[in-house]
Amino acid sequence: MEKIEQALRKLLIAVPLALIKFYQWFISPVLGQRCRFHPSCSWYAIDALKTHGLVKGGWLSIKRILKCHPLHAGGYDPVPEKQQNKHSK
Repeated sequence: MEKIEQALRKLLIAVPLALIKFYQWFISPVLGQRCRFHPSCSWYAIDALKTHGLVKGGWLSIKRILKCHPLHAGGYDPVPEKQQNKHSK
C-alpha cells in the first residue's frame, strides 16, 4: 500500500514538474535571468514539490514567486527541510 501511495504522489507532481521544466527550457531562455533568488524560483519550485509534495510544495512555490519582485532584496532562500511527523517514533 505504501508503494502505491508513493507512486501516486510522484504522479501528482509530474504535471507541475513538467510545466516548470517547459518554462525552464523554452520560456526562461527568451526572458533571460530575472530571478532575484538562489536557487531560482523554478528550481525552488521543483525542490519544494519533490520535498514536500503537491500541496505544501505548491504553496511554498507560490509564496516564493510572490516575493520575487524588484522591491525585495532576494538572496539565498532554500526550500525548508521536511519536518518529521511528530506522531511517528
